[in-house]
Amino acid sequence: MVPGVTGAQRIVLAAVCAAAVSTVYAIQPVLEAAGAELGVAPGALGWLAASGQFGYVAGLVLLVPLGDVVDRRRLITVHLVLVAAGAGTAALAPDGPVAAVGLAAAGLFAVVVQVAVAYAAAVSTPGERGRTIGAVTSGVVTGILGVRVLAGVLGDTAGWRAVYLALALLCLVLAAAVRLGLRPDPRPSRERYTQVVAAMARLVATDRMFLDRGAIAFFLFASFGTLWSGLALPLGAAPWSFGTTEIGLFGLVGLAGALGAARAGRWADGGHARRISGWSLAGLVASWGLIVQTGTGLWPLIAGIVLLDFAVQAVHVGNQHQLTTAHPDRASSVIGAYMAFYSLGSALGAVTSAWAYTAWGWWASCLAGAAYALLALLVWARARDLSGAAARR
Repeated sequence: MVPGVTGAQRIVLAAVCAAAVSTVYAIQPVLEAAGAELGVAPGALGWLAASGQFGYVAGLVLLVPLGDVVDRRRLITVHLVLVAAGAGTAALAPDGPVAAVGLAAAGLFAVVVQVAVAYAAAVSTPGERGRTIGAVTSGVVTGILGVRVLAGVLGDTAGWRAVYLALALLCLVLAAAVRLGLRPDPRPSRERYTQVVAAMARLVATDRMFLDRGAIAFFLFASFGTLWSGLALPLGAAPWSFGTTEIGLFGLVGLAGALGAARAGRWADGGHARRISGWSLAGLVASWGLIVQTGTGLWPLIAGIVLLDFAVQAVHVGNQHQLTTAHPDRASSVIGAYMAFYSLGSALGAVTSAWAYTAWGWWASCLAGAAYALLALLVWARARDLSGAAARR
């Protein structure tokens, strides 16, 4: 296969990431409306929001290793069709349990995101790998945050179910685009699926850099999930009392911050990933001092959201660049294992944000988000110190 990814292929891969990950996060801005219609108690809303994340974790363990065994283009196509099936189930669900099953199924196959990133990394030349990963990963952030706008508008005009019907249709369209627009990517490895899974388990158990990047991702996305899973709750209450459209528009604020970190891939190509991660994690901690001020006005909140999403994207791209560079022959399984930390962190943030808000209010949710950010920074500092000590030996 001739290395290199064209601009059109980057757009298709970014769109795949955006659509697939949207099915996991679209429930957040319409959470209260969906819960009321489905008969879900307010205290259990966090579990409904996290159901897609739990499916995602299962997919990372069970499905992503297939990307190191079979043609990734074929895998992307099939997974998109199955994401559409899960989203359709959620849209037609008569009650909370069926909706949770649909969301979990969509999350299970939404790991097509990792297969798409691995495809992009595998066919890129070394000098453009960071740039390509950054471009494709921007689709993930666009989906997570942009779907808030879509969900907010459709939630107010056509109901929350229309959001998932629209996403199901989009995934089917993209499945056709992948089949027609991407080149085949057959795997040269003769390893069996079980061998790849075993290698992934050994990586998790023994690779120090991987464990450090994974721990950072866990706390990074716990902080991220605390904000985006819980933000609709204070914004929907007094003194703001916003509807789903207004709440959804805050996704544009986060998107501006995340896309502001689009150069993170180029920084990683230049060898600055570790340093940028440290500064970004410090910014993540500081962002919560602004986000907590929802009662005094919206401008501190907006500034905090921009800073938080910039930091998260910069660290995330740098982590993936380092891991795929260190393990180029196992890009799918390495990214899949890494993203398990991401997904578990996001689920933790979703559950604790709703619980803390219900028990004590938004300040408690913000305290949890800041604590997760600080833990990520401490892991980074410890990893830096260990690396420095190893280099001096």
